Amino acid sequence: MNTVLKPTALFIASILTSTVALADDNGTDRPIEEISVWGTAVRASSLTLQDDAIAIRQADHISDLLRTIPGVDVGGAHSLNQRITIRSMDDKDLRITIDGANQNTYMYHHMGNLQIHADILEKVDVEVGTNSVVDGGLGGAVRFKTKNAAQLLESGDTIGGRIQASYGDNSGSSLAFTGFAQLGENWDVLAYVNQVDRDNYQVGGGEIKTFHGDVYPGTDGVVRGLEGELSDMLIKLGWDITGEQRVELGFESYQDEGDYSYRPDMGLATDLAITNSLQIPLLWPTEFTRDTLTLNYDLTLSDHTSIAIAAFTNESQLQRDESGWAQNSAFAAYAGQVTGTAENRGLNLLASTELGSHMLTYGAERIRYNTEYESIYLVGGIDQSSETATNTALFIQDRIQISDRFAVIPGVRYDQYDVSTVVVNDEFSDTTFSIAGEVNITDSVLVKLSTTELFKGPEVGEVFTGAGLYDTANPGIEAETGRNNEISLAYQGEHFSAGVTFFDTEIDNYIYDYAPTPSTVEAGYWKDNIGTMQLDGYEAYVGFEQGGLNALLTFSQAESELAAFTPFATLDGARLDRQQGDTISVNLDYHFDSPNLTLHWDLLSVDSVPSGLDLDGATLNNSKDKFTVHNVSMRWTPSTLESVSLTVGVDNVFDEYYASQSSRTGLSLHPRFGELYLQDFEPGRNIKATLSYAF
Repeated sequence: MNTVLKPTALFIASILTSTVALADDNGTDRPIEEISVWGTAVRASSLTLQDDAIAIRQADHISDLLRTIPGVDVGGAHSLNQRITIRSMDDKDLRITIDGANQNTYMYHHMGNLQIHADILEKVDVEVGTNSVVDGGLGGAVRFKTKNAAQLLESGDTIGGRIQASYGDNSGSSLAFTGFAQLGENWDVLAYVNQVDRDNYQVGGGEIKTFHGDVYPGTDGVVRGLEGELSDMLIKLGWDITGEQRVELGFESYQDEGDYSYRPDMGLATDLAITNSLQIPLLWPTEFTRDTLTLNYDLTLSDHTSIAIAAFTNESQLQRDESGWAQNSAFAAYAGQVTGTAENRGLNLLASTELGSHMLTYGAERIRYNTEYESIYLVGGIDQSSETATNTALFIQDRIQISDRFAVIPGVRYDQYDVSTVVVNDEFSDTTFSIAGEVNITDSVLVKLSTTELFKGPEVGEVFTGAGLYDTANPGIEAETGRNNEISLAYQGEHFSAGVTFFDTEIDNYIYDYAPTPSTVEAGYWKDNIGTMQLDGYEAYVGFEQGGLNALLTFSQAESELAAFTPFATLDGARLDRQQGDTISVNLDYHFDSPNLTLHWDLLSVDSVPSGLDLDGATLNNSKDKFTVHNVSMRWTPSTLESVSLTVGVDNVFDEYYASQSSRTGLSLHPRFGELYLQDFEPGRNIKATLSYAF
C-alpha cells in the first residue's frame, strides 16, 4: 500500500474509543488499513497515523511515535525518561499497558513510567482523555502492542526474519534481529532482540547556555550522562487451538545500563551545579530492568461474541551504585547500593457481544501493585520499605444504534481500591457512569457528545526514594474523582478530512505529592487533596490526500487551573507543570511509485508559556520558550530487491536549541546551590540512516 499517512475523521476515531479498539484486539474487523510487515501503526481518538509514516521517522524514542498526535507529548530526552503526557497530565494519571500488562510504576520522580523501544511495536492505541468506563483512570490510556509471528509472516511463508542496522551521528547506533516461523499448522514463534548503543548528544547550536544566555562554564555543547547500552528482547509463542481460539505466551526483557546523571530529567547545568557544590561524581552507575510475562487467550464464540483474557506479571527494577557519595566525607553515610522494585500482577477480561441494535462491551480486571525499596550502606546498616495496593473493577458499556444516523453509548464501572502505604491504609470504592451520543448529520459529517465520570485512589509512594519510607501518614486523604466532557465534530470526504474536539475536564480532590505542610504536622513532604483541577482546550486536524501526496495539519491547546481548598490558598490558580503552549504540527509525505520512494517532512511548533504559578515547576522563572523543529527523511525500497529498504533523514534540520515543554524547564533558586537551570535540552541536528533486510 502506497499510503504513508492518512488522517482519519472523528467518525472513524469514534470507533477507536475503548469499545471497538479493544474489540479489535479480539479479532474483529479493524477500522484502519492493513498494515505492512515492519511498521508501527499509531491510532488515537483524534486521528490515525499509518505504519509507514512511523517507519520513515526512524523512531528511537517514544516521542518520535507520539508527538504528532494532537494533545499528546513525550517529555524527557534521556532514555530513562520517556514521560508521556496527555492534555498536560503526566503518566501517573494515565493507563499505560504493553500487550495488556499494566506499566504504571511510579519508580522515580526524575524518570518516566514507561520504558520500551519503538522498533518492537506493532501498534499503539492512544485514548486522548478518558471517554469510556472500559479504561478508567483520569487522563486517558496508551496501549502498546508488540509484534508477533502471525502478523509478520506473509501469505504462504512458514519462516522469515529481518536484520536492521541504524546509525545517528548525534544519537548512537542499534542492531536488531527478528526471526519468526510457523511450526506446523497451529503453532508460531517469534524471537526478537535489539541492542542499542546510545551516545551523549550535542544540543542545538553546539553550546549549553545559562538562563541568562552565557555559555555554561565547563561545557562544550555535549550533554554528559546519556551514554549507555540498551537491550530489548522478546519471545512470543502462539497456539491456534482452533479457528476460534488462540493462546499467546510472551516474555519481554528490557535493560538500560550506563553511567548516568543522578537526575535524568534535569539538564546538565543543574547536574553540574549540584555536583560542583557537593563535590560528588557527575555520573553514577545505573541499571534499569523490566521483565514482562503475558498470557493472552482469545476466543470467538460466534459472529456476535468475542472474549479476550490476559494474565500478566510485570517487574521493574532500578539499581544505582551510590558509593560515590563517599568522595565527600560529609556525605559518606549515604554511600551504598540503592534498589527500587515495582511489580504489577493482574488479570483482565474483555468481551463484546452484538445483540441486534446493541453492541455490548463488558469485562473485569484485577491489578496488584507491590513495591520494595532497599538501600545497603557501605558504613553499615540497611533501609527497607514496601507498600501494596489492589484495584478490582467491573464494567459494562452498550452502544445502542437508535437509527441509521443516531447512536447512544451508556456505560457503568465499579472500582474497589485497597491501598496499604505509609500515607494511608484504607479501602476506596466508587461507581462511575458515562454517556455519549453520536449523530451522523450526513454520510460525511459526524457530531459526538460525551461525558464520563472519573475515579482514582491515592497511589503507592515513589519507589526509588524509599517506597514510602520518608512519607508522612495522612489517613484523611480522599480519592480523586471528577468528570470529562467532550464535543466533537468531523468531516470525511474522498480527499479531504477535518475534525475538532473540545474538552472540559474537572478533577475533584486533586492529589499533590508536595502540598504545603499543615502547621500541626512535622513532615518534609506532605501528600494531600489540594483542590479542584480544571482542564480545558481542544484538538483539531485538517488532512488532504491526492495521488501520492498526503498532508496533515494538527492544532492543540490545553490549559489547567487549580481552585485550591482554603488550607492551600497559596496554590490557588496554579497550573500543571507539564502544560504546553499552543501546538501546531505539519506532516507532508509524497510517494513515487517508481522508484518506490517516499519523501517526508514534518514540523512541530510550540508557542511560549508565560511565567505563572504552577505545581512542581521552577521556582524563580517558570516561563517556557517557544520552539519550532523540522525533520526530513526519505525511504527507498528497490523494486528489484523488495527485501531491502533504506531510510535516511535529518532530525532537527535547523539545529534548534530547545527543550520540550513537557520536560523539566525553567530556572529555580536553591538555598545551597544557587540558580539551577533545569532545562532538559533535546538533541541538536541528528543525521540518521537505517538499513534493513527481510528474508
